[in-house]
Amino acid sequence: MPSIENIWDISEHNFNEIALKIFRFQAKNNLVYAQYLNLIDQEASKIDHYTQIPCLPITFFKTHKVVSGDFESALIFESSSTTGMGVSKNYLQNVSQYHHNCLQIIEQKLGDIREYEIFGLLPNYLERQHSSLVSMVEFLMHHNKQQDGFYLYNHEALLDRINTSTKKILLFGVSFALLDFAEQHTTTKEITVIETGGMKGRKKEITKEEVYTELKTAFINGTIISEYGMTELLSQAYSNDIGIYTGPSWMKVLPRADNDPLSHAVAGQSAALNIIDLANLHSCCFIATDDLGKVHHNGQFEVLGRLDYADIRGCSLMI
Repeated sequence: MPSIENIWDISEHNFNEIALKIFRFQAKNNLVYAQYLNLIDQEASKIDHYTQIPCLPITFFKTHKVVSGDFESALIFESSSTTGMGVSKNYLQNVSQYHHNCLQIIEQKLGDIREYEIFGLLPNYLERQHSSLVSMVEFLMHHNKQQDGFYLYNHEALLDRINTSTKKILLFGVSFALLDFAEQHTTTKEITVIETGGMKGRKKEITKEEVYTELKTAFINGTIISEYGMTELLSQAYSNDIGIYTGPSWMKVLPRADNDPLSHAVAGQSAALNIIDLANLHSCCFIATDDLGKVHHNGQFEVLGRLDYADIRGCSLMI
């Protein structure tokens, strides 16, 4: 099976070959996935293209230990939950591989991350030890050898750090926390804001376009983009300034019919989203999410909402 370093060299030329190799390995060595394939009567040997690979419903990460092979977990990422029940878990074999995968992706979007001072309008990472988002942002801060840049509600202190920074500025924030900041403060500093999504009971749900518009009133010379990531994925996709996401070369987003987990949908139309993330070498690379979106013909995608039955979840609940 390929290593994580091999995954970073994937291109359109060899994606199908590597995806099939990983699929056949996981179909044999991931007990949960193997049982699912058996139940839906899908034989790995009969699949010859990545678009045919069945995707495991994401809810299995709440009810089963989804791992490929036998290893001792170095760390377990957990999703947030309104009730503390039904938490998704992702068992990591190697935390460093996750961090460097995140670094590869964000530097494809922003360039050398060491040019930035990084802030997080997120819960303190000590309070959310099992958050993949906080783990990523903490790593990026440490990679830059900078002091702690996490903030909860002390917006004045964050504003002061932003205004006095002598480097490029990168701010990660959950949507409602960024909007709370925007209600009280403005800055003319050039800044890249990465909103990680989520109102979920904290504020009235508004469109991505409305979020961007409100944030631009506070970050006057800012660039507002979004991150698409989740506990069950080791890779992230980042948007442009109108909410169109692009993933790394080892990640594919495919549309499926929202009422049939095994059927395909037409690109360019609203559909449920299947995700292939080949960085998920030690869990499952092929995931049927509960997100609704639109996949464009060039592989970029939008996120439009959630399936009606999907649980409320996400980083917005971490604070």
